[in-house]
Amino acid sequence: MADGFKVGLVQMSIPGTADDAVTKAMAGVRDAAKSGAQIVVLPELFRTPYFCQRQHADLFDLAETIPGPTSDAIASVAKACGVTVVASLFEKRAPGLYHNTAAILGPSGQIIGLYRKNHIPDDPLFFEKYYFTPGDLGFRSFETPHAKLGVLICWDQWYPEAARLTALEGAEIIVYPTAIGWHPSEKAGHGVAQVEAWQLAQRAHGLANGVYVAAVNRHGHEGERPGGIEFWGHSFVSDPYGRTLVEAGDSEDRILVQECSRARMEDVRRNWPFLRDRRIDTYGGITKRFGN
Repeated sequence: MADGFKVGLVQMSIPGTADDAVTKAMAGVRDAAKSGAQIVVLPELFRTPYFCQRQHADLFDLAETIPGPTSDAIASVAKACGVTVVASLFEKRAPGLYHNTAAILGPSGQIIGLYRKNHIPDDPLFFEKYYFTPGDLGFRSFETPHAKLGVLICWDQWYPEAARLTALEGAEIIVYPTAIGWHPSEKAGHGVAQVEAWQLAQRAHGLANGVYVAAVNRHGHEGERPGGIEFWGHSFVSDPYGRTLVEAGDSEDRILVQECSRARMEDVRRNWPFLRDRRIDTYGGITKRFGN
């Protein structure tokens, strides 16, 4: 296996119809592949505007099975371009049972695997617990033709346990499909700090585990003004030292492509051997909700 592999991120605003959104996402995959990407990551729930801003039973009709129409469409472009695509979808697993699921679609058009979002938020305008059952597939590393790929989704970004367990499964890069933004009333007072905290948490996961991290967010305002959510973009890739290598702005469609190096991972892990020095015999308390 070659030392390097290239990851591509498709930062995009989300059109109002599912057909337009899927068409735009497929075009983004093609553009990333033309720029050399071998693994392409789409934003969280890219098929529609972010519907979790309200709780309404009719919105369950947006869900699809996997495989299904959208996963099939993205698989077709993955095959045509010879790339692996990570596509976050609203999965209908069974009647009344739904997940926020990332399908890993390989360069032959096959489903390499699924990751179901484990940490489900419930905040104003982010009413995800109403829609999504927590994931039950664990934290995994997926073998793709170009890299061992770990996938976590949005709210998973804040949990070091998720990143650690994914890295321990052998992931060389952890990707985070994301839909995160500002409440417009908070942007002026807290906007910069929120973006910095979001990036810092993920970069720290990369550093603590000696892996690359790639987060891809949507951008643009969704919902009724003066409320709604302004999704903040700022998709980025960081290296195993936690340094940002490439980053998009907060209000632009952008294709980011970054080469990642296994030699860089090896060098960082040799010099900062956090995995070597873990005291696994002392960590039993991590499974408790809080201290004694």
